Amino acid sequence: MRVKITLACQDCKQRNYNMTKDKKTHPDRMETKKYCRFCKAHTVHKETK
Repeated sequence: MRVKITLACQDCKQRNYNMTKDKKTHPDRMETKKYCRFCKAHTVHKETK
């Protein structure tokens, strides 16, 4: 089952990305490096509620 998640920048705390993930393969919170348009750099984005 796929669920909707939101990714937030760890530097500026802005919520930048909406994605879906599979709960079976990724039960923990996702963390990925993506571009933040507010920081204007590639930063670590973490899954939020």
